[in-house]
Amino acid sequence: VVEAELHRAAGHSVIWHYARLVPASRTTGLDARFLEGLLEAVPAALDQLASLRLEYVYLACTSAAFMYPETMGQARRDASVTLVSAFDAITTVLLERAASRIILLTPYPSGIADAVAQMFQRSGVAVTGCASLGIDDGYDTIAEDQVMELIQKVSRAAMDEAEAIVLSCTGWPTFALIPGMRQSLGKPVISSNLAIALDAQRRRRPDGT
Repeated sequence: VVEAELHRAAGHSVIWHYARLVPASRTTGLDARFLEGLLEAVPAALDQLASLRLEYVYLACTSAAFMYPETMGQARRDASVTLVSAFDAITTVLLERAASRIILLTPYPSGIADAVAQMFQRSGVAVTGCASLGIDDGYDTIAEDQVMELIQKVSRAAMDEAEAIVLSCTGWPTFALIPGMRQSLGKPVISSNLAIALDAQRRRRPDGT
């Protein structure tokens, strides 16, 4: 999903290179082994990209970085290039748009969804409403109607209070939904992948490359 959406969101303004993070557990379910394993796999992934003249590297997982901040911190220190998490990108985009109150929609199990909401709160972003699919794997197969159904789980009062909608997770396909959601809800809609693309565009060098 990341490879499919980033180039669509950034167009020709950013050149993307990809390296897969493979946790030692070889699992894909969203649990401690997987999330911490992703961060521990960062050095090997960066080695794959070592011959490229990179400006930035994005960790395309929204929850791993703040679930395991010490491991993420070590990965940042060891990296020879600036390492930016998807969560960093989301909060930066929200700040630029002066959106300090959000509706949070995720595919995550409830425990991780709650942790994401708490992290936004600690970052100065109030979560007025939160809804989650409650699943831990197979995010790339999530259908559009499943995402849209999440909106119905949020109260009208929470929606009215929010200044933006955040679709948290790089692994579920949401890019095609954003224009319609933005129009129907009358608010900015920011997905993890869109935030990464917008942040990369913002960080471009002065010559536009």
